[in-house]
Amino acid sequence: MCGISGLFDLRGKRAFSPALMSAINDIQAHRGPDEADLHLEPGLAMGHRRLSVIDLATGIQPQFNEDGSVVIVFNGEIYNYRELTTELKALGHVFKTRSDTEVIVHAWEAWGEDCLHRLRGMFAFGLWDRNQQVLFLARDRMGVKPMHYALLPDGSFVFGSELKVITAHPAFARKIDPLAVEEYFAVGYVADPRCIYEGAFKLPPGHKLLLRRGMERIPAPQAYWDVRFTLDNPISLQDAQAELLQRIDESVRLRLVSDVPLGAFLSGGVDSSAVVASMAQVDGSRIKTCAIGFDDPRFNESQFAQMVADRYRTDHSLDIVGSDDFDLIDTLAWLYDEPFADSSAVPTYRVCQMARKHVTVALSGDGGDESFGGYRRYRLHLAEEKARRALPLGLRRPVFGALGKIYPKADWAPRVLRAKTTFQALAFDSAQAYLHSVSVLRADERERLYSAGFKRQLGGYSALDMFRTHAERAGTDDPLALVQYLDYKTWLVGDINTKVDRAGMAHSLEVREPLMDHQLIEWLATLPSALKIQGQEGKYLLKKAFEPRLPADVLYRPKMGFSVPLASWLRGPLAERTREALLGPRMADAGYFDPDQLRSMVRQHQSGQRDFSAPLWTLLMFEAFLRQQERPPMAEQAAAIGVAA
Repeated sequence: MCGISGLFDLRGKRAFSPALMSAINDIQAHRGPDEADLHLEPGLAMGHRRLSVIDLATGIQPQFNEDGSVVIVFNGEIYNYRELTTELKALGHVFKTRSDTEVIVHAWEAWGEDCLHRLRGMFAFGLWDRNQQVLFLARDRMGVKPMHYALLPDGSFVFGSELKVITAHPAFARKIDPLAVEEYFAVGYVADPRCIYEGAFKLPPGHKLLLRRGMERIPAPQAYWDVRFTLDNPISLQDAQAELLQRIDESVRLRLVSDVPLGAFLSGGVDSSAVVASMAQVDGSRIKTCAIGFDDPRFNESQFAQMVADRYRTDHSLDIVGSDDFDLIDTLAWLYDEPFADSSAVPTYRVCQMARKHVTVALSGDGGDESFGGYRRYRLHLAEEKARRALPLGLRRPVFGALGKIYPKADWAPRVLRAKTTFQALAFDSAQAYLHSVSVLRADERERLYSAGFKRQLGGYSALDMFRTHAERAGTDDPLALVQYLDYKTWLVGDINTKVDRAGMAHSLEVREPLMDHQLIEWLATLPSALKIQGQEGKYLLKKAFEPRLPADVLYRPKMGFSVPLASWLRGPLAERTREALLGPRMADAGYFDPDQLRSMVRQHQSGQRDFSAPLWTLLMFEAFLRQQERPPMAEQAAAIGVAA
């Protein structure tokens, strides 16, 4: 696991400053504290920060082919690299290392861009082929590993693992993209391919980008993979259970290859417990497991993690996090580079911090909710879809739209009486309804929050445009498959994978996700949706398959989630900071918000009249991002370099 960076001159072959390249590479030293190296040649500079995991002795990057004409910087793991090594050696390729990085170099020589179809793993890499004069970037199918890029005014192309590589370049103008702000306040993160700054982009999952010297502009990235929900597998429940166990065991086995200590996160939820159970099935050695608990019992599920740890006799470590652990706001703002509102980033940071004391590689259960149908919002969406399909949109929109407007927002009431959101959702089409259900601030709430000037900047753009674009590409009208596809393209990559990658890399911890193996995802997409959700039971197939391996109390208890007591934080120990941050000059000068609405939200939440915890946290993290933006991201390094490009 590593950090990569690079500069490429599209117009010519200027010499890049080694000091500049070293500085922008080292700004992500947390991703790779073990080694650092650069490769420079006319018109090209590539940098690498290494966290040594496989081939500790000879795996340093950048790496080259036999004659040095192909060079790569790579972040991730190729889990089938041993099989590919054997195949490539049979084709005549000579290997100098035992690393999975070198496999990509020779795979490029053998198969060109089609090498991506041969790779099984999590990856983001930049590869330079001097003979062809091309720079090739690629990102793994599920977007586990990140890749950012931008074209600078002087024709230089810059790329890197984290956005801070781009913003650290003195020639990059950090101008906030208003469309990215709209997306952030809709879903709590800036969705791929957009970045918070104009002119910077994320390479989308399952995409590649080929640059050739002499190009006038950056071409659009090309998709090399996408998931297709056929739902046409006639397999029986019993056979599906057996095959699922086999596939998860295989995915876990592939991810156990490591030359450094390896373990697993164990939250006590179904997904991480299933991964640990599979690890015990395929590996006879004692497993290291790591968990955090909370001193607030409403958020603590450590007893369920202990059940699994006891069953499999793992070497289990538990840390208890205080319910007042809110001092990471500024740390997270720096770490994520752009506003990021998922409050579970706090415990995720802590569990990675704790795990790194024991292991260098940790397996996680991330991706299980999206692939197996675990979210409560999926079941609510299916119920709403039945009503939407029973009545035409022309009738639903005026009737339920009117009810949604007049029905009060009753946060204080029992859940059965909180019908406003449901009425609003019934007036929408499927994509709009799903965005409505996952939004931090819904469309009508954003309308009240934004200033008149910011609305003009948006020019009518809405985060709904992004959701509808993905929905059009989903290739399915199955209600569950559609929202799973939307989550793969938005929530999973923009929130979950971003959160885990940055939190893990902050502590130089590699996190591997066996439930996001692309072959497993492809197979699950062939299964009927009824195998994923039956009635009110989410993850039906996963739970049935793991009944012989996990306690019923772990499999069938209510989902708790990895959350923190936001509402009480914002009314208690964070109340003063919330008032100062949201009602202070920084947010006012930004010009995005209606100050009266900000005051109203803070007042109503802190008085207990309404629960605005999620929107207020989202605003608080945005203010923290603005504060970070005021500081040059690489002030000391830039001063030492003394160059403008």
